[in-house]
Amino acid sequence: MKDKTIAILENRAGEQLADLVRKYGGTPFSAPALAEVPDIDPVLISQMIEDWQVNQPDFFIFQTGVGVKALFATTDSLGISEQFLQVLASAIVAVRGTKPSAVLKSRNVRIDLLASEPYTTAEVLTALDAYNIAGKLVVVQRYGDTNWDLQKALEERGARVAEITTYRWSLPESIQPMLDMMDALAAGTIDMVCFTSASQVHNLFAVAQQLGRTEALQADLHRSMVASIGPVCTVALHKFGLKVDVEPNPPKLGPFITAINSKFTETSPALV
Repeated sequence: MKDKTIAILENRAGEQLADLVRKYGGTPFSAPALAEVPDIDPVLISQMIEDWQVNQPDFFIFQTGVGVKALFATTDSLGISEQFLQVLASAIVAVRGTKPSAVLKSRNVRIDLLASEPYTTAEVLTALDAYNIAGKLVVVQRYGDTNWDLQKALEERGARVAEITTYRWSLPESIQPMLDMMDALAAGTIDMVCFTSASQVHNLFAVAQQLGRTEALQADLHRSMVASIGPVCTVALHKFGLKVDVEPNPPKLGPFITAINSKFTETSPALV
């Protein structure tokens, strides 16, 4: 990707991604399209854990590392982490990926089910196939928005579903970098746009719709190249009629950048 300009919509790991772009000789263009806003109610968490000591949940599903960290930070501040750990010890603990797994292991939580790559809802449900969850209480750690596909599938299997809300997704405080990126795309100065979550896709097009730029954005993205971190993000891009030029396996930042660099190598004219 030497001498290529790569637009980055990631916020939390944006600088890490930008450093990887620079490592390969590219120029990062930062346009955060997503903000994580804390949305955890200590009183509600306290009430839930108190209730769970009487009405023991059968399953817990943890979906994100940042959410698990926020949850334990709250139970620590309330002095009820030990009670929470006792509840977890009596339940079957399912984990969507490596980040929540790492946080739980740091608390010595036993992990019974670990979804396989690429860590989507489908893999979580496959991991649960070995269990009959009809009538069981399944507690899901929510990430950003409710995972409606997961909730619907659990309810179709007869489970009773409860959510733990830890944070929600929103637009960044300033959308100017997103507008600057749209202008750069229109001017043809962006070589590739990197999407690392489905919510970035939705937020970018929500801003474009407000400005009457949806069709122009779609056309500009077609002229550029589009990179998606994984299957869920790719589905969101397809919903807006966009092609995906790069999708790494596994869906992690390191392989993501390697795949992007390889794509530019493939498309570079051969030297004669």
